[in-house]
Amino acid sequence: MSQKNLAGQTALITGAAKRIGRAVAVALAEEGANIVIHYRSSAQEAEELRVLLKQLGVEAWLVQADFENAGETDALIGRALEMAGMLDILVNSASMFPKSTLDDVTFEEVVRNVQVNAWAPFVLSREFARLVGRGKIVNFLDSALNDYDWSHVAYYLSKHLFSVLTRMTALEFAPEITVNGVAPGLILPPPGTDESRLARLMDTVPLKRRGFPEDIADTVLYLLRSDFVTGHVIPVDGGRHLRGMHNGPDSD
Repeated sequence: MSQKNLAGQTALITGAAKRIGRAVAVALAEEGANIVIHYRSSAQEAEELRVLLKQLGVEAWLVQADFENAGETDALIGRALEMAGMLDILVNSASMFPKSTLDDVTFEEVVRNVQVNAWAPFVLSREFARLVGRGKIVNFLDSALNDYDWSHVAYYLSKHLFSVLTRMTALEFAPEITVNGVAPGLILPPPGTDESRLARLMDTVPLKRRGFPEDIADTVLYLLRSDFVTGHVIPVDGGRHLRGMHNGPDSD
């Protein structure tokens, strides 16, 4: 089934209330897709997004779930189907990004990051395949996977696991479902930092500039329109993945 025209399709987007997830939700709505907005604690931002999407002329629903709660994760696809009546697209955008180094990372932190950043989206993908059976899945990874992230070790390990699961599920769910990844680079400053951090790092990008959430949304749209791409991860990072980004634990 061709999915080049997204009008009338329905997408569940995790972590849709803020940041890149929000930009993807708006981009899909502008193409005519209905959106199930998942959020964990950003209820106000989720409601504001729902109002905006309705103004764009599509249907929008809110669904809350905490991915540190296995029961809530397991039930999310079923709940989204009850609300929307159908799903065609799953975008696994939600993640956590806590700081940790090799000196201080704990086993518990690794487990927590794996649960939210790898296990939860895998469970959602598996339930999507079981309950929906056809469509497209897009996973959010990280261009740092081509090198190291010395300041977010638990996060980095969890995203590596998620990248392996992306390739495995692409094979397992074919031919009815495509599974691809997008690996953002220098797009938004991490929570708690400001634009000065991006400005300081622009020289590490071959294109000598930062990207924007709309660059990620455009890549997601490409993957959703394509019927012949699966198991691929596209870095959207201005070429930063081509060179070592973090040469050691003291690098920024």
